[in-house]
Amino acid sequence: QVQFVESGGGLVQAGGSLRLSCVVSGNNFRLYAVGWYRRPPGKERELVATIGTAGSTNYPDSVKGRFTISRDNGQNTVYLQMNSLKPEDTAIYYCNRRWGDLPWGQGTQVTVAS
Repeated sequence: QVQFVESGGGLVQAGGSLRLSCVVSGNNFRLYAVGWYRRPPGKERELVATIGTAGSTNYPDSVKGRFTISRDNGQNTVYLQMNSLKPEDTAIYYCNRRWGDLPWGQGTQVTVAS
């Protein structure tokens, strides 16, 4: 059973940075694309970054140039470096496979104060 354990969230001032980590249990981590998602207060979960098996990345315009996703296959870990944070980045952040088709972890809360 694959499990996702997110960490690294917290309270930060606008313009600040955070680095999120997600440890993935189970085998075959290196064989699938992974995504970071977020659920802002009162809104639906949305995809904010993806990374393929060969390291290709993709971002929506809302975070492009500010967020960077990376992965360490040896550590079964995916990271999200978030810079120039804005209050609208406030959300619970989750990781999952690219298609969000596995059980979700608890997520990690990111709060950006203006």
